[in-house]
Amino acid sequence: MGVPLVQQYRVGRYILSQKLKRVKRYPLVLMLEPLFRCNLACSGCGKIDYPSDILNKRLSYEKCMEAIDECGAPMVSIAGGEPLIHKEMRQIVQGYLDRKKFVYLCTNAILLDKHMDSYEPSKYLTFSIHLDGGRERHDASVCRKGVYDKCVSVIKKALQRGFRVTVNCTLFQGETPDEVSDFMDEMMALGVEGVTISPGYSYERAPKQDVFLKKSASKNLFRDIFKAGKGKKWRFNQSTLYLDFLAGNQTYHCTPWGNPTRNVFGWQKPCYLLVGEGYASTFDELINDTAWDKYGTGVNPKCADCMVHCGYEATAVDDTFNNPLKALKVFLAGPKTQGDLAPEVPFYYEEEPEAESQTIIPMGNIIEKAGTEKREVA
Repeated sequence: MGVPLVQQYRVGRYILSQKLKRVKRYPLVLMLEPLFRCNLACSGCGKIDYPSDILNKRLSYEKCMEAIDECGAPMVSIAGGEPLIHKEMRQIVQGYLDRKKFVYLCTNAILLDKHMDSYEPSKYLTFSIHLDGGRERHDASVCRKGVYDKCVSVIKKALQRGFRVTVNCTLFQGETPDEVSDFMDEMMALGVEGVTISPGYSYERAPKQDVFLKKSASKNLFRDIFKAGKGKKWRFNQSTLYLDFLAGNQTYHCTPWGNPTRNVFGWQKPCYLLVGEGYASTFDELINDTAWDKYGTGVNPKCADCMVHCGYEATAVDDTFNNPLKALKVFLAGPKTQGDLAPEVPFYYEEEPEAESQTIIPMGNIIEKAGTEKREVA
């Protein structure tokens, strides 16, 4: 496990307090996108396809502090866009550190060498470096040569200076278990704290749509990856049960409010992966006025192939609290890599999904609406 004990303790104490107060929907991580502007144009990114007037917008320091004070999450993931382009980023990070929040500053690392002197090592601050695999794979993903080598150089420098460093890796079509295994070995040899890994989500605004994995392919890929990693002591910056979910061993609904997104438009409904679903002006409005039952696997066709950590990590963490012995068993033995897959969530679409998505349904009848009531169809 790549998460320090002090962070596990602080986050665990926060979750326990929410459960004791019987709070139904609470955030684990504030997903802050203070800008969409980036210095890369990645093939699988849906954030930079906005007109210049939107790309030039920034969340102010005050708005960023309001966001964490509103939601109260113990962790903050600062992404974008490239957050180091933001002229107030040092002040924003310090504001969160002063509030004792665990901050993950997500960056493609191109500007980190220039700005590293602006930060000091802290148990509350982590540089989360975007790396989608080895040299060839990552440089192809970000559509620029030399970026992987730049990232490795900056990671070494940050680690030498005593910073916490993790790697954020998104897997796309064409990945092989051997490739990912070699990449994980390289990251462990570098000495990063852990790797956050998940299959990519098919952003509607992404310039290329043929790079995203379907759910069944994701599960088989992760089983083969974990099989290749047996005994290697890879460190992941994720919960054990989420990794088990990636390998197709858990049946989970997503928990989108666990990682609420605040960006230049407001609080995004229902999560940062979906566009065009609207925005709330406050966190309370997001929690209380979002039609949560309209989203998620089995409910919304847009969510059919999603297995991204922003939706399912919070589900896995909650399951860990409810079933600690199950989590311990998976932690000790690792995700199961053979045998039947766990049943998929049944579909409840108003309209049947496309045939390609239907092929991954292993259980349940399709449910359609008749008027305002749902009925089973044979």
